Amino acid sequence: MILSALLTSVGINFGLCLLFFTLYSVLRKQPGNAHVYAPRLVAEGKSMRSDFNLERFLPSASWVRKAWETSEEELLALSGLDGVVFMRIFVFSIKVFTFAMIIGFVLLPINFLGNQLTMDYKDLPNKSLESFSISNVNDGSNRLWIHFSAAYIFTGFVCYLLYSEFKYISSKRITCFYSSEPMIHQFTVLVRGIPVSSGISFSESVENFFTLYYPSTYLSHVIVRRTSKLQKLISDADDLSRRLLHMKSTKYSQQGRKVNLLDHYEKKLESLVENVRMEQSLITGQEVPAAFVSFKSRFGAAIALHIKQGINPTEWNTEAAPEPQDVYWPFFSASFTKIWISRYVAFVACIVFTVLFFGPVVLVQSLTHLDQLETWFPFLKGILSVTFVSQVITGYLPSLILQLFQHYVPPTMILLSSIQGYIGHTHIEKSACYKILWFTIWNVFIANVLSGSILYQANVFLELKNIPSVLAVAVPGQAEFFIAYVVTTGWTSTSSELFQLIKLVWNFFRKNILGREDDQLEVPSANYYSKIPKILLFGLLGITYLFLAPLILPFLLVYFCLGYVVFRNQLLTVYSPKHETNGKFWPIVHNSTIFSLVLMHIIAIGIFGLKKIPLASGFMIPLPVMTLLFNNYCQKRFIPLFKSYPAECLIKKDQDDQSSGTMDAFYEKLVNAYRDPALVPIQTPGNGDGRYSPLLQGTEV
Repeated sequence: MILSALLTSVGINFGLCLLFFTLYSVLRKQPGNAHVYAPRLVAEGKSMRSDFNLERFLPSASWVRKAWETSEEELLALSGLDGVVFMRIFVFSIKVFTFAMIIGFVLLPINFLGNQLTMDYKDLPNKSLESFSISNVNDGSNRLWIHFSAAYIFTGFVCYLLYSEFKYISSKRITCFYSSEPMIHQFTVLVRGIPVSSGISFSESVENFFTLYYPSTYLSHVIVRRTSKLQKLISDADDLSRRLLHMKSTKYSQQGRKVNLLDHYEKKLESLVENVRMEQSLITGQEVPAAFVSFKSRFGAAIALHIKQGINPTEWNTEAAPEPQDVYWPFFSASFTKIWISRYVAFVACIVFTVLFFGPVVLVQSLTHLDQLETWFPFLKGILSVTFVSQVITGYLPSLILQLFQHYVPPTMILLSSIQGYIGHTHIEKSACYKILWFTIWNVFIANVLSGSILYQANVFLELKNIPSVLAVAVPGQAEFFIAYVVTTGWTSTSSELFQLIKLVWNFFRKNILGREDDQLEVPSANYYSKIPKILLFGLLGITYLFLAPLILPFLLVYFCLGYVVFRNQLLTVYSPKHETNGKFWPIVHNSTIFSLVLMHIIAIGIFGLKKIPLASGFMIPLPVMTLLFNNYCQKRFIPLFKSYPAECLIKKDQDDQSSGTMDAFYEKLVNAYRDPALVPIQTPGNGDGRYSPLLQGTEV
């Protein structure tokens, strides 16, 4: 890619960002758009002003100031520790790449002033971006020792920040734990693999077992029942109830037809309600070998969680219980064997999906090479000769197409994670986050790098000793594509997150075409599992290309600054947390950053070898070893605090709660907290005033 093509891509995306920001600053002030741009505020009863004034129609940056000035404590109160950790990723990245920019200002002129590549200094717009990369530094040049030093200095700085952030978030977890009210899931464990006993039910087996072995701490249990059929019936009844609610609030031109439809739906709803009640009465005996067991203290629950309960390892298995609203009910009836098989099936399916996605990656890479397009499609030769068209195709279109294909990845990974036997939505989302991250690293980074040559791929898989030299050749060659990718997928997608075009169009269509003013407001959640992998991919690109092509660094820094402001605003006005992992996404960030550093070191070993400085290549070998040792220390130092709270914290918190005098009321709430929502008695379809309400309001999980 030449410099002018990059500038074309930057210009297009900068224009889109400016347009989205300007439109957002006006449209967010209109009361009719409150459900799009401030659903959280609407749900909290903070309505927007509806009086007419000229300021409503003028762009302003007041939302930027509000997002910037909000303290971390305020963010913690609104979005939980997950929201704080999510924003700490941006803070961490801004620190990393601000320092990287300083290094980049030193390396960039060194790269540009080399003469390894043939170039014309007078024709700057048509200059290849490779002239700004390490490829342009002369082989054997002593200037390459500056790149060597940059790798060591940058690695030390990033490791220092990683340690500081891990320590800060770990302490934040403990602080939040101490300041929180008693939480139901902290006193509960899920028990699976309850053995079959002749003459008694699963519920009686649980009661007998925990009364015998935990007489002082056992409180109660809720047995899980098979409710898949019942959940389907309630879902159908709920949908029909919503439809009736909509019809009651909608004006029809044919009043007689409306009455007939209402009568038809009312009878159908009544039939569904009767079926639901009948199924609820019959389902009492349909137990599955799983139960939520509650204890009188957190420490008692922790003992049951971490000690093996039975001689047979497939029986009496315990795992941490999610929050009641976080429970994912469909997989409770699965046996130990079914869960074991499902996890391997999901793993294989994930690999297959990753491999199949290689097709779009090859298509995208073909667009970056006009000579290949002219060979495959000769009839396009005339169009491709137009300068602006060729610049758009090579600089903008490939990143846009890859971004469109990636929209299918998060829902696919959520589906695969949901069949692995996880019992909480947060567990599913955390698993999906890992899958999306490695899928993204493979298909967006590694596959794009290696797709230029089948020979490179063969070398990587057949001769592992060639990995450094292969990557040293392949990675610098894709710097132009990734710079354009950062601008397109980073800048524009972040500004479109703010603008919410699809939701804006649907809101207009719903109100003005369908006439549905009274639709129930649904406040969306942030879906960190799909956003974090994208942020970490950009971090990997910046770390990898630090000394290879430092021209990418300013574009990345702009992205992280945009993301910091935009997502802070979204957490304050749009998103509301539905589930909470208490900061457990941070280890994913740490591990991904360590992987990025080690990958940079491997490429450096290869690049210094190709550049005929074997001494620098040899001295680079200790760096990944030291980085992995540092990672091992962090794993030992901090990860235990993310897996479970220490006994010191649990006992102290239990003692504080017992002295508060509020635990009796909490125990009463705890007894029925994990009752399956499908077993809750449904509401009567009609409430006496001719209106209908959804049957499952307040009971969905």
